[in-house]
Amino acid sequence: MLLVNAKIYTMDAGIIENGFVYIKGEKIKKVGNMSELKISDEKTIDLKGKNLYPGFIDAHTHMGLFENGLGFEGEDGNEYTDPLTPQLKAIDAVNPMDKSFEEAIMAGITTVVTGPGSANPMGGQILAMKTSGVCVDKMVIKNPLAIKFAFGENPKVIYNSKNQAPMTRMAIAAIIREQLNKAKRYMIDKVKAKKDPENFDYPEYDAKCESLIPLLKREIPAHIHAHRADDIFTAIRIAKEFDIDYVIVHATEGHLISKYLKNEQVRILAGPILSDRSKPELANLSSKTLGVLSQHGISFAITTDHPEVPIQYLLIIAAVAVREGLDEYEAIKSVTINPAIICNIDERVGSIKEGKDADLVVFEGSPLDIMRKPLLVVCNGEIKNNFI
Repeated sequence: MLLVNAKIYTMDAGIIENGFVYIKGEKIKKVGNMSELKISDEKTIDLKGKNLYPGFIDAHTHMGLFENGLGFEGEDGNEYTDPLTPQLKAIDAVNPMDKSFEEAIMAGITTVVTGPGSANPMGGQILAMKTSGVCVDKMVIKNPLAIKFAFGENPKVIYNSKNQAPMTRMAIAAIIREQLNKAKRYMIDKVKAKKDPENFDYPEYDAKCESLIPLLKREIPAHIHAHRADDIFTAIRIAKEFDIDYVIVHATEGHLISKYLKNEQVRILAGPILSDRSKPELANLSSKTLGVLSQHGISFAITTDHPEVPIQYLLIIAAVAVREGLDEYEAIKSVTINPAIICNIDERVGSIKEGKDADLVVFEGSPLDIMRKPLLVVCNGEIKNNFI
């Protein structure tokens, strides 16, 4: 497939005012100015000056784990029986046949990060996946991408109703520390046994500890649910204690502590900002937060937290952020290259570049104009809708 005469927003190498993209199979084979075009293809689409963007990315969702309209039968995002469940794998619960995947692809969102909810201090393993397909195994970009942690109100509410720990923020932090220490000791014991099997026995298999070894080795990060400033600081404190890589999810009060976040070089999966103040943690919810984070040079991506905000409204959230002070180009970066980099999947998605996945979206005008829909969506080199 050859797309020609496009204004290409590469998102990592500037804007090509009049360019082409050549797709071969599932990958982008070549990108350049029309003056450099020396390729012909029987499947050529003339975009006639329309804007071409990489497929959009929502880096924090629960897609396919809380299914549309099914109640308990479709609620697979939280295992309420144990506050420590790092061994659970979101891939085993995602239903790609859920209506939200179709709505995502029709909105130009070709990649999502999805995983457990925030009921448990350790919730399970998150993955990144495409929104086009029927078999989750064929849709995976990276699995596991991260381990889900949660601080603050949600675990407190769940386990207070069960009259068991954690019922306080102290207990949330304490049981996370305890499990990380167990995993650290388990990892050390495995290494000893491998090096000297005559004097050291392998520890008894522990699924929770096994799942945390990649985290302790800094092979994957923790994605840490934290709304309030104090919970964000607790998350940072524990991450430092165990030398683990981390990303803060939500950061609702991030605008109140932006200088501190900048000093710590915190990465944020921010939002959603289109929701009500439905619980105490959201008292300081503000649509200006994203603009403030940007002004302080903090790396962030815009998210829906689907189904908190339906996935198809990702670009509406970005538009509201622009209205409230975020630069428009930065907003588009926050749903393309920024989430790709933050989630360590930028070798495949997030920008229009040779060798990356052929995920592309075409708009007449700005994608942040809420009156417009994508005219063309391509995912993995396949056309998903075409109104050109």
